[in-house]
Amino acid sequence: MTKHNHDIGHIRLLTHPNSNGRRPREIRWGASRPDERGPLIATLTDVNERNVIGAHGGSYGVYRALAVAAGALDPRHQPDLTDTRPPRTVGPHASWHDADRIVSLDPYGHLVSDAFSDELAAGLNIQPTIAVTTAHIELPEIKQAIAEGRLVPDGSVLRGTGDVVVTKAAIEPAWHLPGVAKRFGIKERDLRRTLFEQTAGMYPELVTRGDLEVFLPPIGGQTVYLFGDVDRIAEPSVPLTARVHDECNGSDVFGSDICTCRPYLTHAIEECVRSAQEGGTGLIAYFRKEGRALGEVTKFLVYNARKRQAGGDRADAYFARTECVAGVQDVRFQELMPDVLHWLGIRRIDRFVSMSNVKYDAIVASGIEIGERVKIPDDLVPADARVEIEAKIASGYYTEGSIPPSTGLAQIKGRGLEE
Repeated sequence: MTKHNHDIGHIRLLTHPNSNGRRPREIRWGASRPDERGPLIATLTDVNERNVIGAHGGSYGVYRALAVAAGALDPRHQPDLTDTRPPRTVGPHASWHDADRIVSLDPYGHLVSDAFSDELAAGLNIQPTIAVTTAHIELPEIKQAIAEGRLVPDGSVLRGTGDVVVTKAAIEPAWHLPGVAKRFGIKERDLRRTLFEQTAGMYPELVTRGDLEVFLPPIGGQTVYLFGDVDRIAEPSVPLTARVHDECNGSDVFGSDICTCRPYLTHAIEECVRSAQEGGTGLIAYFRKEGRALGEVTKFLVYNARKRQAGGDRADAYFARTECVAGVQDVRFQELMPDVLHWLGIRRIDRFVSMSNVKYDAIVASGIEIGERVKIPDDLVPADARVEIEAKIASGYYTEGSIPPSTGLAQIKGRGLEE
């Protein structure tokens, strides 16, 4: 392993403006042009130029730090962005220039090579927060759909081998703190202080640097999968099928049958393929929000509690079990979710493959029209997932059938496992 001389010397705290009086480059969030908006500069290579709080890489930033500490990575390394430009055009869209429309990602994050070429030429370390590429995805469920005649390969969207041609984008979060606070209807100073306190003071600039308005939080981002002609995905006249999916590693990857996550995801992919083949487009937005953003440890604890409670796993206690363990039922906060749709310039979703009333309400409230809502077919719901689906329908999820009674959801709040 190569060792690097870090030349640490004294530690430079960034909790106060530079002593030389230099102000960081201004970020005018929502400006009409990238040169007016300004780049996001987060690296210590440009310590005197930093104009955001946090570090690149989201939750992976700590691994980068470990690599530097172990001597595997030169802390002064600057990415060579030659030939990394997106193979497909995404934007710009009018929504990029509305400071209230997008607050949780940098709409220019995939265009830094072109949008900030002068700054890069001057030696500033400006790193992308979005990367766009093309790929093929291969799923056994798609091959099964072909075998059963529901899908027919066309050689363009769906190949004879069963793999699907997609454009995909990886997106790291970039929060405009004034915009996030406004989105949640809270004061920016309260948001900053709470973020500071609940991360054990990890980012003191949140409370000491009011002049820095952008925060790169240490959380997971999202991946977007686009089906069909990407250039037409923002056209309201072109039918769009879409699903917004929150990560469920146990089901999505390993096929756990306690929930409907993978069946619903693969069903949505099938619907997106069909839409693209019929001249429309498709979209899967996959968010890293494991266990309703409470994490997998909490999720597995809840699984145990649900199975061991009096009467076994029950729909009427489904959400309450989570609240008993975590203190809250869900922290995914879909208020920020529509930002990725606005990054793509979407104004209408013709077929929304989701039963979630929370996701639906957030998207519609953001100004995007939704036509048909598509529920998961009954024959795709695993036997052990019936509790989940019944509980969600009772809580307000979309259904075309009868709504089961919602009983006991609030009665056992705060009573632990005793009932």
